[in-house]
Amino acid sequence: MNTIPIVTLLMLFTFPDVSLQAELYSFSTPVGPGGGDSFTLSGDGPITAIRVWERYSNYFTGIQFRYGPIWSPVVGKEEGTAKEILLYKDETIIQVSGKYTNVLQSIVFVTSKGRTLHAGQPRGTTFNMYADSKETQLRLLSGQYRNGFTFFGSHWGVPHYYL
Repeated sequence: MNTIPIVTLLMLFTFPDVSLQAELYSFSTPVGPGGGDSFTLSGDGPITAIRVWERYSNYFTGIQFRYGPIWSPVVGKEEGTAKEILLYKDETIIQVSGKYTNVLQSIVFVTSKGRTLHAGQPRGTTFNMYADSKETQLRLLSGQYRNGFTFFGSHWGVPHYYL
C-alpha cells in the first residue's frame, strides 16, 4: 500500500490554512546601508501599541511594540524622548515610511484609522513600506542596529489567531 497519498491527504485536512497564510504574508524591501547587530522585533497576536525614542532634532534611537498586553524588549536604545501610540481595538499599522542616510533618520507609522506616530528628522532618502493586501497588517520589523538603525525591513501578515 502506498502511504504517500494518505499522508498528503492528512496534511491537507490537518493544515487547511497553510496556503492562506502564505498568501497573506509579505515582506517590504529593506532599506539602509546595513551593518551592526541583527534584530527582529516580534510577538504574539496583533500590535496594540508602539513606542519610539528620538534624540532632539536628530534620528530615532529605539523602538518597542506591544503585542496584546505584553511589551516587547526595546530594540536600540531608550535614549531621548519617548513617543507612543496606543491602537484602538480595530486599528492596525498599514504603512511604515521615513528617511535614511547612514542610519534611519526618521520613521512614520500610519494606522488604518489615519493616525500617525512620527519620530526623528526627515533627512535623506525616502522609503515607504506597506502590505500587499488590505487584509494584512504590520507583524514585525527586522534589520540591523549600530549606533542607530542601519538596515530596516517590514513584515506584513495576519496574526495567527485571526485565521
